[in-house]
Amino acid sequence: MTTDTSGTDATRASAGMTERLRRFIEANRTQQAITAVIVLNAVVIGLETSPVIVAATGKTLLILDTLAMAVFITEIAIKLIVYRAGFFRDPWNLFDFTIVSVSLAPAGDGVSVLRALRVLRALRLISVLPRMRLVIQALLQSIPSMGTVVLLLCLVFYVASVMATKLFGADFPAWFGTVGHSAYTLFQIMTLESWSMGIVRPVMEVYPFAWAFFVPFILIVTFAVLNLFIAIIVNSMHDATVADNEQQAIEHDKSLRALTDEVAKLREDIEAMRERRP
Repeated sequence: MTTDTSGTDATRASAGMTERLRRFIEANRTQQAITAVIVLNAVVIGLETSPVIVAATGKTLLILDTLAMAVFITEIAIKLIVYRAGFFRDPWNLFDFTIVSVSLAPAGDGVSVLRALRVLRALRLISVLPRMRLVIQALLQSIPSMGTVVLLLCLVFYVASVMATKLFGADFPAWFGTVGHSAYTLFQIMTLESWSMGIVRPVMEVYPFAWAFFVPFILIVTFAVLNLFIAIIVNSMHDATVADNEQQAIEHDKSLRALTDEVAKLREDIEAMRERRP
């Protein structure tokens, strides 16, 4: 009685091919090559904004852009084969898939803006560089903690906008005529962009003691509240770095244990072979 092993052989061959693809796509050299392609493609897209360069090397730029797109599509296809449904459970894979999909959209007269969106491919550096991913993860983790600070900032802005409208709106309607105008003007002051010579000093020519309003506002908002954002982000970066180091330590321990088990099994096989010798 014979057993048909063709199905088993095909399954093993498929599993072996998938494993080889996995090792290829996860290899450091592959990731470095993809990073280089992303950087090159970003430079090419930037050069396409120059009419002089396009006139001289338009076909070359088009070929390079097409090749880069082919590399990105191939990478996505390999990951889909290797990870299958698990591909869509990784947010970074979804990020890459979305950017590549947007780049594949037709760019006619009605959707010419999509051609400008091709530069989003440069953002793929975030997903391929671990340190950049760590920064983004820290920023996302800090969003819940920022909620209270944002509410505090909005409250301070609202109170200051109402006060500025009441105090200076009559003489400076373009800056403080309404609460909305006052909020925008105070936002400019918060960024310290032309706040003194452009806004505060002209107001002080009419209201000499206006500095008593603007200086505390800057001290509270610019130097106090905004620094809370920095503190939250720094704390999130520290937590993310610690978590990443712990994860790397766990993975290193797993690899070490697996290697130890393989060495032990190899020793057992050698001992068994020695015992079987005549």
